Amino acid sequence: MNQSVALISEDELDQLENFLDSEAVAETALDLVGAHGLLCALNIAPEKVDESTWMTLIFDEKPNWSSAEQQAEIENLLRKLNSTIANDLYSDQEIYLPCDLSLETDEEDEIPEITLWAEAFMEGVFSNEEAWFSDDEESVAGLLLPIMVASDLFDEGEVKDIRKDRALSEEMCEQIPEILIDLYLLFNAPEK
Repeated sequence: MNQSVALISEDELDQLENFLDSEAVAETALDLVGAHGLLCALNIAPEKVDESTWMTLIFDEKPNWSSAEQQAEIENLLRKLNSTIANDLYSDQEIYLPCDLSLETDEEDEIPEITLWAEAFMEGVFSNEEAWFSDDEESVAGLLLPIMVASDLFDEGEVKDIRKDRALSEEMCEQIPEILIDLYLLFNAPEK
């Protein structure tokens, strides 16, 4: 990674979040938390995905752009978010997640943001499962376990048992930023 990479600012993150939460995007589109989770997975993945594919995964349907300028601006903010994640992973920096690393919520029926993040991350994994698991399935599955627990997409076996243990689930959620670096290095570190 070179130093001229365009990183996203807090103000730009707010702007992107507001757009992804607006009426201009389909209800099935990812919000900022989901977009971040998906882009983390795609930056870690052993096989890279082209921009048009991940833009489609984020928006699901074409947004109702107010102008070509707005489209260019929002797409550029997504590129900056993607570049920031890629830069942090490449630089071996702990990834800042745009959500609390906790399954606790204020409302009983509210979905924790870390669950939304983890579901989108797993969507990125499922988009090319074979590449993720073909070389070292056991190591990858072990590293993905905390994300799988946070996602609440798996309701059987070890994941289900862990989900029943609130303290262990919380501990696993807190490990996610470190795990992202480990997963990245597993796929992207040069062979020794």
